[in-house]
Amino acid sequence: MPIRKPLPTTEGAGQLRFPGHDGPVQYCITGDPGRLRPGHHLVLRASLTVTPEIAEQAFRAGQGTLTTAEGVQYRLVMLAHTDGGADVFVELRI
Repeated sequence: MPIRKPLPTTEGAGQLRFPGHDGPVQYCITGDPGRLRPGHHLVLRASLTVTPEIAEQAFRAGQGTLTTAEGVQYRLVMLAHTDGGADVFVELRI
């Protein structure tokens, strides 16, 4: 079985927006965000760290946006969160 090269991770601070919320977030993106292009079907997985209350609200919202400190904006689809936990697991798209 071939050995798979580990995917790069990108971590940082940004701004999370979804209906009813606009606030700071810490994120960790798995994969190369530079490969995302508008109109392509490529998505990356990421986790967002906020308060447990905001994590639940984000998950219930279903969609949102992440803006990095560099000003790059990603569309988010909320996939999961752990009840009472501070992480939301998402898919990123441009």
